[in-house]
Amino acid sequence: MEKFSSLKISQLAEADRPREKLLLKGKSALSDAELIAILIGSGTPSMSAVDLSRYILANVNHDLFSLAKMSIQDLKKFKGIGEAKAISIIAALELGRRRKESEPVTKPKITCSQDIYELMKSDLADEQVEYFYLILMNRSNHVIKKHLISQGGTAGTVVDSKLVFKAALDHLAQSIILVHNHPSGNLKPSEQDKRLTERLVKIGRELDLPVLDHVIFTDVGYFSFADEGMI
Repeated sequence: MEKFSSLKISQLAEADRPREKLLLKGKSALSDAELIAILIGSGTPSMSAVDLSRYILANVNHDLFSLAKMSIQDLKKFKGIGEAKAISIIAALELGRRRKESEPVTKPKITCSQDIYELMKSDLADEQVEYFYLILMNRSNHVIKKHLISQGGTAGTVVDSKLVFKAALDHLAQSIILVHNHPSGNLKPSEQDKRLTERLVKIGRELDLPVLDHVIFTDVGYFSFADEGMI
């Protein structure tokens, strides 16, 4: 049987505690035993949660597939593992199995202004008041999220530039697209639309977070600032 130390997690250096280590170094820096230790929370008077986790893994030859096959009763045979801790381990491994089996969601990619118009139809078609959205994108122009910034009346909506870029930075976007609708069906940008676009493009350049386009959406078509050479 492997020999384990009797140090408790609270006695370890902060960087070596599983929870703190995850916060400081990220999840990939943790060993299997450290991840399991986070699940069970505590060990026994003579064995830390990490050492208890190592002991459990040693008994399945460090094979997570074998660990996943264990029942609640099997896990409860280890001193320090009660029903609640056993359930936590089983639930985590089952969640991992389901994640592996699930199909990753394909994020739409923006390649032109028509892609933007099609993407926003479900949000803006037939609306009677103005909405202002951001399309947040990653480095390869795949959509991270459509984010509603503001909602107004039939004649306009107020846009706070701080909220625009806070949303982009919070979601680690690499670029953004601005979209708002004209319920009137008028495809021509207003002077206010032009000034707003100019201001947001300038801020985006300073933050290295480019505004790639501003699309005015109507039910009969759209206007793209980028297509018209206005960005």
